[in-house]
Amino acid sequence: MSVIAIDFAGLAHRFVAAQLAGDRAEALRVVVDDGVRRGARVIDLQAHVIRAAQQQIGVLWQRNQISIAQEHLATGIAQVVTARLFELAPLAKRNGKRVAVACVEGERHEFPARLIADYLDQAGFTVRYFGADLPTDHLVRELAKDRPHVVALSATMSFHLPALRATIAAVRAELGEHAPIIVGGHALRWSPALAAELGVTTAAAEPDEVVATIQRMAEAT
Repeated sequence: MSVIAIDFAGLAHRFVAAQLAGDRAEALRVVVDDGVRRGARVIDLQAHVIRAAQQQIGVLWQRNQISIAQEHLATGIAQVVTARLFELAPLAKRNGKRVAVACVEGERHEFPARLIADYLDQAGFTVRYFGADLPTDHLVRELAKDRPHVVALSATMSFHLPALRATIAAVRAELGEHAPIIVGGHALRWSPALAAELGVTTAAAEPDEVVATIQRMAEAT
């Protein structure tokens, strides 16, 4: 397959239009026909088309330019396309490193966490993805069974920062005070000093950097 220049911004614009129109078939055409089949890496399409589109949908919702129903419709389409991309993604050889990915208790915006789980799976990690709104005690029970090398937590809404604090404390009570934890989602933007205070790593925006950071964290354990 020959690789040509991909206009990710243009694809993201078209993807948003398909989302707002409720057109799953067009959304799939954007990323599969005009993305994957033209040589784009799946991980770049996930980050620079689907994630970028979801961020734009979030802005439209915050500005009351779309309804909650339209936001849910758009997110549902993003989930469908993300699942299709995962099927098409080449998976690297397993690297022996285990990562648990979860949204903190109460956090129902699971899409950022799902993308990180997909990035890691494609890169060769063994990933346990627990999805949205996972009660802290249930997370800790699972971590005790399968002690991962790294725990990745997601908190998007600022009012879930107390839950993030509580989850980090519970994880470290189980796995040890130096257990490697990386945090993604927009919540830390509201409190940029919190990551240093809690002794956690902040997830980068670029998928390759996220993977590289977690690889370093896992190798250090």
